[in-house]
Amino acid sequence: MSARTGPPAGGLVHEGLFYTDAASLLETTVPFIQDGLAAGEPVLVATPGAQLALIRAAVGPSGDAVRYADMTEAGRNPGRIIPWVLQAFADKHAGRRVRIIGEPIWAGRTDQEYPACAQHEASINWALAGREVTVLCPYDAGRLEPGVLAEARCTHPVLVDRAGRRPSGGYAPGDVVSRHNKSLPAPDEVVATLRYDLETLPRVRRVVADHATGAGLDGDRIADLPIAVTELATNSVAHAGGTDTLQVWLTGTHLVCEIHDDGWLADPLAGRLAPALDGIGGRGLVIVHALCDLVRVHTTAAGTTVRLHMLREEATA
Repeated sequence: MSARTGPPAGGLVHEGLFYTDAASLLETTVPFIQDGLAAGEPVLVATPGAQLALIRAAVGPSGDAVRYADMTEAGRNPGRIIPWVLQAFADKHAGRRVRIIGEPIWAGRTDQEYPACAQHEASINWALAGREVTVLCPYDAGRLEPGVLAEARCTHPVLVDRAGRRPSGGYAPGDVVSRHNKSLPAPDEVVATLRYDLETLPRVRRVVADHATGAGLDGDRIADLPIAVTELATNSVAHAGGTDTLQVWLTGTHLVCEIHDDGWLADPLAGRLAPALDGIGGRGLVIVHALCDLVRVHTTAAGTTVRLHMLREEATA
């Protein structure tokens, strides 16, 4: 194994790579992949399309030994990445160490998306703790804001750049999760507000489906959003009790649905781990992440707000 990727280790290895151009990206990622292949370790590369094409061309033919995924699709919702990308790949190769290049934060991520991205990077350290997984997370240091790079130092215990590989002096993933667990900005104009309880849950589904249709979502998304909202609403009634609130509004790019209740999501990994196949419960928020384009959460002992974003078709045209 090369000096840049470090010695083999038991359990999770989670490194942040700071690159500034194509050359500095490839000089670390390509040996990382080649070392994995030499060791017989399955490799997943999940980066945005441009970086994916560079890495794939530099690695060359690898058959089925390397899997490639465009992170702008697989990780459009950052909350989807751990259960449906990282954990799924590790589970597929249970009993073997796997290597993953994952780039969830890139220039062009919106201000709304970034807090969920930072919390995702922090959560990897707990979600995959003890797993035989080596994760290398590239950051475009030439294009990302200094604050993003500062938080990458907090979410990765090891940093890699052209100067070498070293422990991060600022490693503090819990601080990052707490820092981004703050009140969500108020919408400009709410188009629907609905108080609901157990008896009125069917109405929640109808209201959301009507607004999804009116917002121009395609057929699959019109079906997905009511499922996601109903999962949240059912959980809030079952676990938070009482009467809870749904709000719906439009932005220039998304249809947004928000559920607020009096419960508290005390576990920072809530919704970020795929439940065991034989498990009971624990699936609701994971399903929500799988169906929606962005999920934002603000939770305290005083109550929880979960905001679901679904990209409107006209915004992708």
